[in-house]
Amino acid sequence: MSDTHAFLERAWRRNPYDSDLARAHSAYSGYDGAELARLLETTVPGPFERVAHAAFRGFVQAPDFSCLGARAALARGTYRFGAYGTLGSEAATAGLARDLYAFAAERRGFESSFTTFVSVFRDFASDVDAEAGFEEALWRQLEALHALDSRLHRPDPRVSNDPDDPRFSYSFAETAFFVVGLHPGASRSARRFAWPALVFNAHEQFEQLREAGRFERLRDQIRRREIQLDGSLNANLTDYGTHSEARQYAGRPVDEEWRCPFRP
Repeated sequence: MSDTHAFLERAWRRNPYDSDLARAHSAYSGYDGAELARLLETTVPGPFERVAHAAFRGFVQAPDFSCLGARAALARGTYRFGAYGTLGSEAATAGLARDLYAFAAERRGFESSFTTFVSVFRDFASDVDAEAGFEEALWRQLEALHALDSRLHRPDPRVSNDPDDPRFSYSFAETAFFVVGLHPGASRSARRFAWPALVFNAHEQFEQLREAGRFERLRDQIRRREIQLDGSLNANLTDYGTHSEARQYAGRPVDEEWRCPFRP
């Protein structure tokens, strides 16, 4: 990963989230086919990070896993990984902001239509049931990231920043992301993972797939696999521009009256 490391070292000097707190909780890592390695530090991944990464690879590579885009990113090595403390905490936010900024810069050099940044957390704090509690924690984390980012960057102009708008996507570092939430209590099998996790997929890659005439076929394959896995489609699934994709981030079934708690 020497070329990658050199690129990131140059980019890191311009990282606006490079605080002491962020460095202490940063975990930006890549997998070279044999082991997980930190790409920006001389430190090595800790036990939780290594176990969570191996679990995520096993989760995605299971024969019945539905998201083929995530599987392609793992197969091609065009993903990055980080492990953090409590979802939504100040420490996790600082480390995640540093790492997500690096991914937004590095992914432009990946020669693939499938790139993703996987962030796994030890836990999330909530007093309500598993799915509603995770949804609350997910949006608390995204709002905390936005609070840092909005001081320095505008939203990605290619999408809407209004979570009620059908053309909404979450923006960070002027890059639009479709966010997929995973957690142990998810009702959908494809969202049920051993720890809470946020998977950041650049929105741009979906538009590139559309332009290449590949998006609809991939979408239909994913939906068929989800029906085979759970017997039905996630009721929140819609095509971009029909309903706000914010409804899909946490994976919890919501009704027509649901409103996104995130207010940029």
